[in-house]
Amino acid sequence: MRVTFFVATALAALTVAGTANAAELKKVGEIAIPGEPLNSFDISYIDAATGHYYLADRSNKGVDIVDTKTGAFVGRVGGMVGAVMKKDGTCCNNDASGPNGVLTVDSKEAWAGDGDSTVKVIDLKSMKIVDTISTGGKTRADEMAYDSKDKIFIVANDAEEPPYLTLISTEPGHKILGKVVIEHATDGIEQTQYNPDDGMFYTDVPELDKDKTKGALAVIDPKTAKIVKMIPVANCVPHGLAVGKNGMMFLGCNAKNPAQLSVVDSKAGKVVAEIPGVGGSDESSVNNKLDQYYSALNGNPGGPILSVVDAKTNKLSQKLPTGPGAHSVAASEANGRVYVPIAVEANGLKGGCGCITMYGAE
Repeated sequence: MRVTFFVATALAALTVAGTANAAELKKVGEIAIPGEPLNSFDISYIDAATGHYYLADRSNKGVDIVDTKTGAFVGRVGGMVGAVMKKDGTCCNNDASGPNGVLTVDSKEAWAGDGDSTVKVIDLKSMKIVDTISTGGKTRADEMAYDSKDKIFIVANDAEEPPYLTLISTEPGHKILGKVVIEHATDGIEQTQYNPDDGMFYTDVPELDKDKTKGALAVIDPKTAKIVKMIPVANCVPHGLAVGKNGMMFLGCNAKNPAQLSVVDSKAGKVVAEIPGVGGSDESSVNNKLDQYYSALNGNPGGPILSVVDAKTNKLSQKLPTGPGAHSVAASEANGRVYVPIAVEANGLKGGCGCITMYGAE
């Protein structure tokens, strides 16, 4: 698979004055995706052990795999729902589309949430779906996280009313361990992460009781399948979530007025920083070696960007232009690169590469 590399121009990255550092990013290349034009996709994920990047590719009804060490397209596992068009013929009804969330379990399996409310288990050696697990809903199984210590997987049915999460054992048999309903969530639920510091799952709750100024981080105990607490998050509409150092949680906020990002101290149970100037986020990621947080801001008021935040100071350091549909992001601590898939056309914007765009400091 051809990979295009080039030197970024001075206009490729807009650096915020006064926060420049040695790890500033620039666009360093593109990875082409074969098959149907990449117009609909969802979550991306990097397996740190293997260096493989996974993308939930709805346009091609499967999970794409890329080797981040070489930039080569490894392959695709198909057999999923794919992009479901809306009744007016436009793309796409995401509540019924799939795959959605994706991650790996001990580098041997990939688990992907599908549009038919199931989780597909993929054997990475044979590159085949080996199990289908129902989450019991009518809409898609979406974002997910994995507790590798207790071998517990969690996945959200974000479009149900009320939305809920299902906990599943990754041991043979894939037993359903519990269901957590977020009763007061009135605008779905978003990115979930596992925090190894306290052994808890954290889930973004964008809106509580139809009040868009009030959201939360739901803290869930994997062992009991119960909500431990709800950490209030105001004026954010949290969508993205990344686990930083020392219990810090970086939130990509979908709010646009005011546009901001937020940082929560999970130990103190409160917001400790609000980062103004950009918003409209979906997925977030982190490189804890470089002390950088990233958010894919597809809904940013000034146009789609990748935002870079200094995790030491909680200050915005860069805004890098992306392109149509760029709401997904994954960071590699091994090579320091950040991967953002961009559609050919999405949300009225045209001219995208239909590829995975790479940003790095080299």
